[in-house]
Parts: sequence; C-alpha cells; structure tokens
Amino acid sequence: MSQDYQNFIVNIKKKTGIDLSLYKEAQMKRRLLSLYEKKGFKSFNDFYDSMNKDKELLNEFLDRMTINVSEFYRNAKRWEVLEKKIIPKLLAKNKRLKIWSAACSTGEEPYTLAMVMSNFMPLSQIQILATDLDENVIARAKMGVYPERSLNEVPEEMKKKYFTKDGTFFKVSDEVKKTVTFRKQNLLADSFGGPFDLIVCRNVLIYFTEEAKDELYYKFSGALNKDGIFFVGSTEQIFNPGKYNLETEDTFFYRKK
Repeated sequence: MSQDYQNFIVNIKKKTGIDLSLYKEAQMKRRLLSLYEKKGFKSFNDFYDSMNKDKELLNEFLDRMTINVSEFYRNAKRWEVLEKKIIPKLLAKNKRLKIWSAACSTGEEPYTLAMVMSNFMPLSQIQILATDLDENVIARAKMGVYPERSLNEVPEEMKKKYFTKDGTFFKVSDEVKKTVTFRKQNLLADSFGGPFDLIVCRNVLIYFTEEAKDELYYKFSGALNKDGIFFVGSTEQIFNPGKYNLETEDTFFYRKK
C-alpha cells in the first residue's frame, strides 16, 4: 500500500471515524482515484487537504464511498420469500416486530419493508429503524423522491397505493415515510442496539474485507432476538452460519439459534 494512501486512511479515520483499511483496497482505491482525478488532484494528500477546507468536497467523497445503488424490491423473489414465509413465522411469535434496515442508502429498502409489512398490519403500527453512514443519502431518503427506474420491481398495486408521480419522479407517501426512523451509523465502529426480530443488510458486506465481515456477522447475530432473521443480499451467502450462532432459514435468510 502506498504511503500516500496509507496517510489518507489515517487522516480520514481521524476526521470522519471511517476506517478505509477495512474495505477491499483495490475497489475502494479505484473508486476514490476516479473522483480525485476528476477534480484535478495529483495525490491523496492534496485531495485530503482540500477536503479539509471544503465541506462540499468532503460530502462528495462520502457519497462516493458509500455505494448508492438501490431500488425498491431489489431481487423481487427474495422479497416474496420474506413476505410469504419469513414474516408470517415472525409474527406468529411476536405481533410487534422490531425491524432494522442497516446501510439503508437512499431509503428504497426500508420503504420496501414498510410496504411489505403493510400487507399484515396498518402502516400506523409499523416502526422501522434505518441507518447509514452517509448523511447525504439519509437526507435523500427522508425526501422520498425517486426516479422511475428505482420502481421497476414495485408491484402495480403498491405503486398505485403508495406513490404519486411528480414530473419524471415518484414520491413515496407520507404514511410510508412515517414508519421509518433514519439515523447515522458506522457499522464497524458503532454498537448495534437491539435486540431485533428482523435485520436487513443487503449488498453492502461484499465491499468489506473478510476480517471486517467476520466481525460484522458476530455483531449482527448479537443484535438479533432468538429466532430473529438476518436477511442478506444475493451475493452475500454466509458459508459457515453456525460460527455466528445462525442457521439457514432460506436462501439469503439466516435465523438466530
């Protein structure tokens, strides 16, 4: 690892609390290089100095660092399993579920959770915690305004019920928005709270090193109730769930033992 990048890691950790060394180096470096070259910087050192003085540049860096590829009902088949199989089982044990959408990006995931839960109870009874590292994406999530492509997988009746068209954008209804509480959180550094009945963390862990992933699986497992469910992304199968006191409930769903 170059000294330039190493110093950058140390400085960023001091400034933001984010530890870049826990992310896969090649991927992270590629993402940051394209940003700093676009801005005309020659080194990570120059880039950091400017970021220190320029809040907008810092925000842009945080935006680039957190991976904002999201859509409603992403991998729709998995959401079907959640609705038909997982949630009825959870509700049979507990009528008021504690739900957490971790690394929620621009809000599509927690709002999808609210819509799925609305098939079981009134929206006024649903409470979902959603957290992310990036304050910019949280601000966007709270606005609840999305381009049409984000809604590709949304069932037609949900689209009619919970969205209004606004020019080329779609706005999620206030009733759905009220179900979600957004908070800033650094998964690696902050404690998780809980215990939760359902934790959803999808398409984020692939960006972490194996060591960081290992630590996070322990933390997620520790934050679940007994028989609580951990729902991961479609490239994030846990190959040794038993190590974390979890067992496979369905593909990409793990139950706390």
